[in-house]
This record gives sequence, structure tokens and C-alpha cells, in this order.
Amino acid sequence: MKFGYYPGCALHGSSLDYESSIRACLTKLNVSLEELNDWICCGSTAAHSINQKLSTALPARNLAIAESMSLTEVFAPCPLCSMQLIKARESIKASDAVRKEISEIVELPVSGTTDIINLIQIFQRIGFDKILARQTKKLDAFKPACYYGCLLTRPPKMLKFDDCEHPSSMETLLAKLSAQPVDWNYKTECCGAGLTLCDAESVVELSNRIIGNAVKHGANCLVVACQMCQMNLDMRQQDIEKKLKIQYNIPIYYLSDLVGLAIGIDAKELNLDRHFVPANLE
Repeated sequence: MKFGYYPGCALHGSSLDYESSIRACLTKLNVSLEELNDWICCGSTAAHSINQKLSTALPARNLAIAESMSLTEVFAPCPLCSMQLIKARESIKASDAVRKEISEIVELPVSGTTDIINLIQIFQRIGFDKILARQTKKLDAFKPACYYGCLLTRPPKMLKFDDCEHPSSMETLLAKLSAQPVDWNYKTECCGAGLTLCDAESVVELSNRIIGNAVKHGANCLVVACQMCQMNLDMRQQDIEKKLKIQYNIPIYYLSDLVGLAIGIDAKELNLDRHFVPANLE
């Protein structure tokens, strides 16, 4: 199988561990990724609050590149990037005037025909049967709280992915790999990802609520499909211990980490040694 690939700024920079995990996992499953030629930043952090036209044009440039490469589906691992690409695509599809204007701005024809998919959808496309056929390790020691965050399922009318408030797609996959996902309350709450540098205190409080609820419901790890969520919940445990005097020491895995372990990929190849809280693989 082959998919287009939009890494965005993070996966080639601060979140190399996420990209390494994804590539190791997908390579083992015979999936190849074709990175967009000369892609640009999607503007997810600031463009939408500064200039509406710019916030459409930046991701639209990447959609135009994908179309020029005849890619019908593009994998965007970052939910921020994914949302911006989908919003731009919907705006272009909804209005001929917008499509014409944006095509002129990005200097490429763009029609919004390329679908954008996330990490969970990649595994759904591969098929659970194929993943199970590769399984060499049962995940029965893992009791994950599957954390979707606030972007993977929102806005629901546009993303149309899983149930907005009560998603279950990660649990379905991990349960098939013998993990024991817990039922908990904070799976779609915000971790404060965009505030991680400008309002660390709020991030510490939000992260504490999420991790605390997961632990209360019996989780021994959290599983995410977003590099910002992983960073906050992983890195901020030190601050939670320092400021709130609560020690969790609970690992925060990417979904590709657990799938990778299940199909026999070494923890070092998945870059689990780069996480702040050590992986517990026993």
C-alpha cells in the first residue's frame, strides 16, 4: 500500500520520535509513504487568527502539490495539520470563487479532491486482519487510556471521523491486539497543547486532570495519535510532581508504538527511549 505523506513542521523537527515510530511501523506492514514535494507549513499555529485567506492558502498549496502528484489520499499525522488541510479542502470544494482565487494565490490549480487521513485511519486502511497476521507479541499487559484530544474528532461535521464525544477506534484496534483499554472520562478533553509555552500552568492543570482520570480508571499507560498531546502528557509529569506533589510516572505511547511492539519492532527502533517517562514493557 502507498499513501501520500505530509509531515508538517513538527515531524521533521521536534517530533522526530513520532515520525520514526510511524515509519518503522508502516514499513513492517509493507506500507510506503510518498512525501509531498516542496511542501510548506500549513499555518496551523497562527495563520487562522491573523489572516483568513492566508489560513486557507497555506494548506491549499499542499493540497495542490498532492493533486499534481496524483495522490488521492494524504496521511497527515499531526491533527493540527490534518484539520487545516481538511478545512482548506472543504472551503475550496464549496465555492468556485474560492477555488479560483486560492489557485491563483498558490500558483497551482487546486480542486480539493485529495482526502486527508490520520494515523488511526491508516491502520483502518491497512486492515486489522493484516495487522493481526503480523502480530508476534500480545499486548495483554497494557491497560491503555486511549486519548484522542480535542482535534482528532472535531469539528465533527467537517472531519466526520469517529464519534465526536465518545470515539472508540483506537480501543477497537488495541483490543484486537490483546490490550485491555479502559473506559474513562477525559478521552476528548483538551491538554492545552497550544499553550505549552505561553501558559505552562494551565497545561500542567489540564494534563493532571487527564492523567489523573486515566489512572483512576485503572490505566497503566496512555495512547495518543498527536505529537502535541504526547509531549504535554509526557513532559509535564515532572511539573505535576513538582507543583502538585502528585507522582504518576505513567508512559505516554503513540498508537504506532503499541502496534509496532505487537508486530515485533524493537523499542529502540520505535524511539521509546526518547520519551521522558520510560516505557514499561513488562
